[in-house]
Amino acid sequence: MLRAASSPPRMVTLVLLTALSTLSLNMFLPSLPGMALDFQVDYALVNLSIAGYLAITAVLQVIMGPLSDRFGRRPVLLVGLVVFVMASLGCALATDIWVFLTFRILQGAIIAGTALSRAVIRDMVPAQEAASLMGYVSMAMAVAPMLGPMFGGALDAVFGWRANFLAFTGLGAVLLLLCWTDLGETNKEPSETFARQFRSYPELFQSRRFWGYSLCMAFSTAAFYSFLSGVPLVAQTLLGVSSAELGLYIGSITGGFFFGSFLSGRLAKRTALTTMMIAGRVVACGGLLIGLAFIATGTVNLLTLFGATLFVGIGNGLTMPSSNAGALSIRPRLAGSASGLSGALTVGSGAVFTSVTGAILTEENGAFALIALMLFCSAAGLLAALSVRRIDRRESLLPPSASS
Repeated sequence: MLRAASSPPRMVTLVLLTALSTLSLNMFLPSLPGMALDFQVDYALVNLSIAGYLAITAVLQVIMGPLSDRFGRRPVLLVGLVVFVMASLGCALATDIWVFLTFRILQGAIIAGTALSRAVIRDMVPAQEAASLMGYVSMAMAVAPMLGPMFGGALDAVFGWRANFLAFTGLGAVLLLLCWTDLGETNKEPSETFARQFRSYPELFQSRRFWGYSLCMAFSTAAFYSFLSGVPLVAQTLLGVSSAELGLYIGSITGGFFFGSFLSGRLAKRTALTTMMIAGRVVACGGLLIGLAFIATGTVNLLTLFGATLFVGIGNGLTMPSSNAGALSIRPRLAGSASGLSGALTVGSGAVFTSVTGAILTEENGAFALIALMLFCSAAGLLAALSVRRIDRRESLLPPSASS
């Protein structure tokens, strides 16, 4: 019988948890048209497997975070993995679209891998070291979106769309086994009761630092979602980029995020959280300002468009690990709740700005409007980071219990 883990996990376990959480969103995207034909439904209905999944993961993060503060990270993660494995098998075997969508929603339980991995890291190490480790974990969030659709497309081409969900089933089962044997409990001071835990929430919700960190994350991510939503229109209608080429160019922002996350891993341990956050926002805003200036003068090409957005990826890689670590460090005993709430806010902002992008972009204003909207989001993130720096300086002489 396999012995249950009793010590903190290795980093590879947390990286794999984060990677699978990311893969579950986009690996099967190339299969959507074939799934619509197989189920004999409109493409829009099958596409609910993306929109509905995003919505449920936002809700689940708010629930799973507090549950992990009350009962521990390990049981919530294990239960989430069990549900994910069963739901993945249900998706693979579904013969009706509504049965499939039901199981697809249940797959959202894997979001525990992303939300609680952050809390586990914060349980293990101090804030700045946590930002460094989160930088390396974030690299998985960059690689998985690049490789996932390629792997999923290959599976679909050879075995059909159901192979993607059988792969999810197998990957989830392997990761469940790994977590059972490697991921010991890191929440050493769980809340005694939910009532006592809820009484502690005002300390978190009333913290201006927490909202500064969280809004910095949310707006940084919103710039990325705006890019994903708007760049196909701009690249294909204005620049004549083919669908095959578009996938490569879209990967540029993800490559930038990988590089920025790598830099965070190297620098964050010896650099203040707010310094990393502000540096990332300055990089993003600077690149977008240069791109916007070129586009405003009529110089619209692949370099001015994707060169500008590359800096958003680098800036997000610099910003996100430190803002994550900061949000989870406000009240360490509520790290799970903080991770869930900030994660839900990030997903929600992405959904909002995806809709905004679709509403304001046209073939006439496409390139300028897209870069301007991304600049707005990045600048809002910069303001949030600066607000945290201002609070830190104002209250640096106060005891920790008095700061907010």
